Amino acid sequence: MTFLIVFLGAGLGGCLRHAVNLLCKSFTLPVATFLINVTGSMAMGMVIAYLAHRGHLSQNWRIFVATGVLGGYTTFSTFSLDAALLIEKGRPGHALVYLAGSVLLGLSGLFAGMRLVRWWVT
Repeated sequence: MTFLIVFLGAGLGGCLRHAVNLLCKSFTLPVATFLINVTGSMAMGMVIAYLAHRGHLSQNWRIFVATGVLGGYTTFSTFSLDAALLIEKGRPGHALVYLAGSVLLGLSGLFAGMRLVRWWVT
């Protein structure tokens, strides 16, 4: 059942992401991705703070919103949450390694994947 809940939430989040992409398609910079990352991170902060202070949502609603909707909208919100939790736990060094490693290895993986496919299809 939880997989269905995540699936439905991710579909909604993906549709929201697509809507933002369409609204921002006239910009020359990647404004849509920037807005999605910032608003997704803010929404994740709001959800986590609400759950920490009020916590009245069932586990299914938590999964639907945090993992499903926000996961379909942007995984950057989870990335931001993970870094913030490391900082709040007094592990700023771990947070820095996590942040830098994720960005650098993510970009490296992207370029490696592009090169691999270009090599493969030529």
